[in-house]
Parts: sequence; structure tokens; C-alpha cells
Amino acid sequence: MKTAARRERLVSALAGRDLEAMLVTDLTNIRYLTGYVGSNAIAFISADLAVLFTDSRYAVSAREQATGIEVVIGRRDLLTDVSEALAALSGAPKVAVESEHLTIARHRRIADALDGVRLAPEAGLVEDLRVLKDEQEIAAIARAAEVADRALADVLAPGIAGRPERDVAWDLEGAIRAHGAEGASFDIIVAGGPRGARPHAVPGAEPVPADTLVVIDLGAVVDGYCSDMTRTVATGELPTALARAWRVCHDAQAEAVAATRPGLRGDELDRIARDLIAAEGFGEAFGHGLGHGVGMDIHERPGVRQEGREVLKSGMVITVEPGIYLEGVGGVRVEDLLVVRDDGPEVLSRHEKQQPSA
Repeated sequence: MKTAARRERLVSALAGRDLEAMLVTDLTNIRYLTGYVGSNAIAFISADLAVLFTDSRYAVSAREQATGIEVVIGRRDLLTDVSEALAALSGAPKVAVESEHLTIARHRRIADALDGVRLAPEAGLVEDLRVLKDEQEIAAIARAAEVADRALADVLAPGIAGRPERDVAWDLEGAIRAHGAEGASFDIIVAGGPRGARPHAVPGAEPVPADTLVVIDLGAVVDGYCSDMTRTVATGELPTALARAWRVCHDAQAEAVAATRPGLRGDELDRIARDLIAAEGFGEAFGHGLGHGVGMDIHERPGVRQEGREVLKSGMVITVEPGIYLEGVGGVRVEDLLVVRDDGPEVLSRHEKQQPSA
């Protein structure tokens, strides 16, 4: 993990904002910058000093994971140890804190603990670095995508019609772990028949019906990086309305994937799929955004939606996932995970998309 280079990039970003250091409290950002994996840590990063504070539960693992950075094993609360360690800093340094990840109460406690330090609430400093993935990160995401592909193939092979949704979801979770993942990257969705019209349906005790569509949304975590994929599968011959919705959704998704390129804004990519779906009469049935960034978190920048103004760049990893949801009838969503590349998108989701019969 190239954590030292990431910290150097952060220090450069801090200097560009006239900041001398940063106190990092978000655990995902700490892992990105140090390699530490645990539930309690604070990182201090400056041009001259890089320190990871954690407690005795992680003493051994933190020293193994956080290479090239000083590790301080403190008390469970950590703020006292942070204030003591930083007391030696000369002058009154201006230190950035993560405004999006701090409650008002914790910000007040940090300000009280770091007497003489000027805190500067900042948003998105580390996330600005994380939005572009290096090849090591992309390789981990690709492995997570492959795990999801294999898990879905395993569970679909014997058939799912007649099985409770939650049993299918549980089998997918087990298959993900069996193929080497740390776990699922989010709560798996299995929604058959009319329940497929709920974009974030919770798998229930209901058996998966025959002759309908089933929305299956799953992802895996490998080496701390997530994948995300949705396939909508048929359990037999479909009603005409569902077969048509499936075709329109898949056509729109294919158009958007093919159009993905650097220089396109998130809202512009969203519009490609949305306009096609609307032209087929399903505009009101597609309510959510087209996609989102994926990395160490399942939802990251950039936002690929109607209000998304961030420009796509080579090295971003995004989903493209239009959906059509027909209340009382069923739903369809198809989602691929892909890398934005200069020469065209690199699609990481490989599980086949089977055309259902009507």
C-alpha cells in the first residue's frame, strides 16, 4: 500500500490551503493514509510529523499495518494522548480537521484538548485524493468484483424460484466469503416479483415467485475495497410489461456504459440513460441516480446523478445502474462496476446478462 505517497499528496494539498497539518479522525481515511485497520484511531499528518494514535487492543496490528509512521499506543479515549504528543509543536499551528466526520461535541472536545492549536474545519481533503484510484486500488476492486461474479453464479446455478429471499441472500453472503472476501460490501438485496419495485428492498421470508423478475444487488470487500453489481434475473416466462422494462433498462445501461469517458460530467452521463428510458415511457419509473463512485466505501465520489457536476477523470471507479420500478408489478435494475479510462470504460462486472423470454 502506497501510504507514504498518499500522505505526501495530503501535505501538498494542505500547503495549498495554507494549513500546516491535519488531524484525521475518519477511520476509512485513516486506513487510506496509514494502512491501519481498526475501530479506534486518530492520525496526525504534517510535513515533519506523521503519527497514528490507537489503543492497546491494536498495539501489535497497528505496528504491522502502519509502516513508515510513528505509532503511539495510548488510552482508549486518545484525545489526551494526542494533546500531550502535540504540545511540543512550536507556535500556534493551524491544523485541519474533518468537518464532515466530526460531531459538534467531538470538535469541541478536540479544541479543548489541543489548547493553542488553531483548528480549521475542512471538507473533502482526503476524499479529493481517494477519488482517483491507483492501479493497486483498482486491482483490489477488480478482485472484489470477481468474487461477486463467482458468488452469484454459484447461487443461481441450482435455481432460486420457490426459495425465501433471505435464504438466497444468506447463501450469497456465504459464497462471497467462501471465495475469499472479507464480507459483503453492503446488505445484499434479493427482491422478487412486486417487491422488485422497491429499489432497496430488504430480503424477506417470501419465496421467490416463478415467471417474474428478481433484482439481486450484491458486492464484496477484498483488501478493504468494495465492489457493487446488480443483475435482474427471470424465473420463467415473463409478462409483457416486465419483459419490455427489462429490455429498455438493459439498453439504457449499455448506452451509458459505452458513453463513459473522461471529461463527461456525472449529470451528462445520467442523462444518456434517463432520456432513453423516458423516451420508452418509463421516465417516472426511474427515480434514483444513475450511479456513484466506489472504493474503500461503497458510496464515494463522484456522484453520477441529475445533480452531479463533477467531471469524470481517468482512474475513477463508478457504477452505472439505471432502474425501472413498476409498483405492484415488479422491477429491473442492471448495474456494472467500471473504471473510467482514456481509451474507453473498463468493465469489472463480468456476470452475464441473460435476455428473458416473454
